[in-house]
Amino acid sequence: METLVISFVAFVASLLTLFSGFGLGTLLMPFMGIFVSLELAIAMTAIVHLANNLFKLALLYRHIDGAVMMRFGVSALLFSVVGAGLLLTLGGEWLQFVIGSLILGFVALELYPKFATMSFDSKYLPLGGALSGFFGGLSGHQGAFRSMFLLKSNLSKESFVATGVGIAVMVDVSRLSIYATSIGAEASQIDWALVASATLCAFVGSYFGAKYLAKTTHRFIRYSVSIMLVLIALGMMGGVL
Repeated sequence: METLVISFVAFVASLLTLFSGFGLGTLLMPFMGIFVSLELAIAMTAIVHLANNLFKLALLYRHIDGAVMMRFGVSALLFSVVGAGLLLTLGGEWLQFVIGSLILGFVALELYPKFATMSFDSKYLPLGGALSGFFGGLSGHQGAFRSMFLLKSNLSKESFVATGVGIAVMVDVSRLSIYATSIGAEASQIDWALVASATLCAFVGSYFGAKYLAKTTHRFIRYSVSIMLVLIALGMMGGVL
């Protein structure tokens, strides 16, 4: 049952996240947390997240804006180490509450009317990278800040998606290097078949997402993901997830 549930969530979340800039880790991790400890769920989700981002990178790498990726990505990579290190010092109910609060905060940003009109000079890209990387390392929720800054970088839709994927790969590699201590200590508890199944389904979701990128509106995806995030955040903060 857990393989079926996790695989389905991975497919749907991967399909959504290609357009929204976030979603896979945010949606998949709480469902992983139903079956394993929250700390292990974050690490397992990070593995799926990285594998899927590498797959998306193979599909979209031609559209990456290298200058924007480096200005944003270097600080994101460095601060993801800080966030991931902090994650290892938290645990139990406090960690659930912190992550649930972060999700609600990001949803509020996403739905705030002035959010879409906010603009940032390119000199603030490193700051955006620091914020995105820190929260990416702490909880895997890096996409909201990344999207907020990249949307104001005059990128085409394809370049926006591809550059975001490139940055996400940098953060994933960085945080997994920190999570490795947790993964190594609990490797025997990881259901690698479950990870493989979720990864494969995420690949399928990304493939169809890339195929229909030009036909999908950001408005529909943004609100769909936001509703799901609110439900997940309340569930985590209430101890249900």
